[in-house]
This record gives sequence, C-alpha cells and structure tokens, in this order.
Amino acid sequence: MWLDNERVLELMQEGTAKLRLAVIGDVMLDRYYFGEVRRISPEAPVPVNRVKRAKNRLGGAANVAHNLARLGCQVFLGGITGPDNDRDELINLLEEVGADASGLVISAQRPTTTKLRIVGAGQQMVRLDFEEPGMLSAEEETGLRAWFAGLLDTDLDGVILSDYAKGVCTPAFCQWVIAECHAHQVPILVDPKGMQWDKYEGADLITPNVKEMGEAVGIDLINGDAQVVEAAEEARRMYKIATVVVTRSEKGLSIVGDGSVLHVPTYAREVFDVSGAGDTVAAVLLAGVAGGLPVEAAAHLANLAAGVVVARTGTYAISHEELMLALERRDGHRSHKVLSRSELLHKVKQWRSAGDKIVFTNGCFDLLHTGHVTYLEKAAALGDRLILGLNTDASVRRLKGETRPIVAEMDRARVMAALACIDAVTLFDEDTPAELISQVRPDVLVKGGDYAPEQVVGRENAGRVEIIAFEEGYSTTGIVEKIAKLVKEGKL
Repeated sequence: MWLDNERVLELMQEGTAKLRLAVIGDVMLDRYYFGEVRRISPEAPVPVNRVKRAKNRLGGAANVAHNLARLGCQVFLGGITGPDNDRDELINLLEEVGADASGLVISAQRPTTTKLRIVGAGQQMVRLDFEEPGMLSAEEETGLRAWFAGLLDTDLDGVILSDYAKGVCTPAFCQWVIAECHAHQVPILVDPKGMQWDKYEGADLITPNVKEMGEAVGIDLINGDAQVVEAAEEARRMYKIATVVVTRSEKGLSIVGDGSVLHVPTYAREVFDVSGAGDTVAAVLLAGVAGGLPVEAAAHLANLAAGVVVARTGTYAISHEELMLALERRDGHRSHKVLSRSELLHKVKQWRSAGDKIVFTNGCFDLLHTGHVTYLEKAAALGDRLILGLNTDASVRRLKGETRPIVAEMDRARVMAALACIDAVTLFDEDTPAELISQVRPDVLVKGGDYAPEQVVGRENAGRVEIIAFEEGYSTTGIVEKIAKLVKEGKL
C-alpha cells in the first residue's frame, strides 16, 4: 500500500518545511457573507438573507499558496492585483499564513479580482464577481518576470502555474516560465483553464478536471476510464506534457504518464462544497513531487487531501495536521481518539450535551514516562473527559530546539491516545494552546509544575485552573541525557 511508504510519511513529518515553492497565476479574494433565510422579500420574489457574519479567504492562485503554506512549505506568490483595499486584505491574509506576497504586481488597469458569495442556511444563494479580466500589459509582465527570475536564483523546489483565465497566464508568459523552470531543473505543474493548451506545452504535470480535459482535445468528454485515458494520452502527445492527472469528482483521479495509467478512487466521505478542491490537488501534488515522491504516491496524497477539503463549506485550505490525520485514518493506524480540530469540537459538543465535565491539558510528551502518566491520571480525575493538546513537531522545535522532538508528532499522538485516562488527543501548531483552549472552553484547565493560576495561558477561557506538581525524578530531558551519557561511555 502506498500509505505504508516510508517516503510519504517522512515527507509529511519532516520534509514539507524544507520545500521552497512558487505559485504564479490569477490571485483573487473570496468574500463570504453567511446568514439565515426565514422569509421572502416583499419587494421581489427572492429570499431575504439576514447576514450574521462575513469572512474573507484567499482564492484562485492565492488559495493554492494558502494550501502549501498550511502544509508547512515556504511559499512565494506572484500575480496581479489592483491598487485597492482588496489587495491590502489579500496581503494581510497571506502574511497571516506565512506566504511571501512580494510577487503581487500592482496593475493600473484592473482591480483586485474579488468573488462575493452570499450563503444562507449553508447553501450558496448568489455569487457576485468584481473583476476586469485582460491580457498582461508589458509593464505587468516585466514586473512578474523580474520577480520570478530572482526567485529561481534562490533554489526553488517547484512551481505551479494556476490559470483562472483572468489574464496572467498568457501564452508568451507561460512558455517563458516553463522554459525557465526547465533551464533550472525545477518541476512545473499547471492547473489549466480553457481550450488553449499550446501555452502549457512542455509542462511536467497538468491537472485538468474532466470538462477541461475534454476542451483540450476538442470533445465533450464522458467521465469513463477509457475515455479519460484516451483524451489524456492525446493531450500528452499534442502538448508534450510528461504526466496528466485528471480530477474526476466522485471517481477520484486518473494519472496518465509515459506508458503508465493509474486510477485512484475518491477518499471523500461527505461532499459539501467542491470550491477550491482543484487548488488543493495541485498544491499537494506538487509538494509531493518536489519532495521526492513518485507521481503516483503524490497523486494519492493529493486525492486524500481533496477528500478532506470537499467536506468543508467554502474555499478551504488543508492543514498539515488534517492531512496527517487523514493519512493515519487511511493507513488503519489512527486511534479513534486522535481528532482533527473540527472533530474535537464536535465531540466536545456531544460531551457537553451529556453533562460531562471537560478537562484540558497540553504538552509535548516527547518520551512518555511514569511522571507523565501520573500527571495525566491526576488530571483525568478532575472531570469526566480529558483532552490532551499535543504540540506538533514544528511547535516543539521552536520551544525546545532543533534536536527535539525525539518522537514524531503522529507517533506521540498514537501513544498518548493509548492511555485509558485520555479521551481525545488533538495537535496544535502554535507556540501556546491559547487558541485551542478558546475553542474548547474546558471546565478545568490543568497545568503541570509550579505555576500560579494567573500565569496559565488560556485561563480566561476555562471554568477554573488546577496546578498539578510534576513527579520528582522524571523528565524527558533526563532520559535523553542518560542515553547520551551511556553512548559516550560506550555502554550503549
């Protein structure tokens, strides 16, 4: 099974943070108004949506960059925006996720592309597009070329061309990007749009959906295995593309390469919204290939990620944590206690409805020892359900240095979930669990050591704080030092 492939797990546990990836294409801002619908307007036969909240999200090529950033990659985004407030919001959102927005060239001819969606009772009611599509001007193209040429001199690992037919991906510009990538031996993936595939000629990977695949070869394509493969093989020959990966909705993915064909079934459990699923496939597929995975393994990983994304409402970028949990679930090793953030909050709601008292604690728990177990058993005794917030590997490194953790995050999560005193384990990537605590709002917040209650992070979102002293003589640092001493003495 591909999920048992050590290279896949190694990439997800260790390698994504080392990847330097660029996304070039049509960036946009996705704006959502969420509300409730309870009546029809007296002015016209249309529903009245009482807006309850608004949300801005990264869209188009910016959503591809968002997916890569949430996977832990170093991301550089290039595209065109207007000199307006929506550009400022895009840059703020990109900065929040750690993506480099220095490639967003300001256009004097067009506004920032913005999609406004009105959602009522969980259903999209209407979409308004604010945009001015048009071919790149000479000045805009010069700015993008200068930015990308500078990036290529800094050792990129991969590039995505994200075409939404708004004007950035002109034939001349696409061919220049592809040629530059080949010259620097950088893999390039294209997420295409429309019938004009000449501009993608020579790409290493391309990820059309069934409609786009049919348009590329001039037919109304039926979503059947044989028909999709035939169309993909024709496109490969016509446009000299190494590998075509066709996204096929409920039928998963089909990978057509040089003399090889592989059909990958869908992993989606529930489908709420397919917005942005293609962006996720492109992002995860390139990250996998750039990280050294065979295309087939990277495509499986991308398909798995898409199954997570379509279960969400609106444009959504998958996180490293969610993809790791999905991997564990598919591999059969994930404990039912290891939960994603959304799964945990759903579980908390169920427990509260049953009248359970919820206890929360957190930590790295890098080498489990008696002191840890005693502490957790005492914490569990303070309520009915004990939730453990576990630092991700990246979080541990920031707190304890590059040599830690000794044990990878999903291995730590599985070990902790095996303890009878723990009811749920969830990972958090921040330096502190403050955000997680604000969402869980536990009845009892437990901290180990000699803290004063008023020093405990997240206390304002808990019913009360309890301090439990650690067991003397037990620590992960002590175990590591003992092993190092034995090795140095030649006894181990």
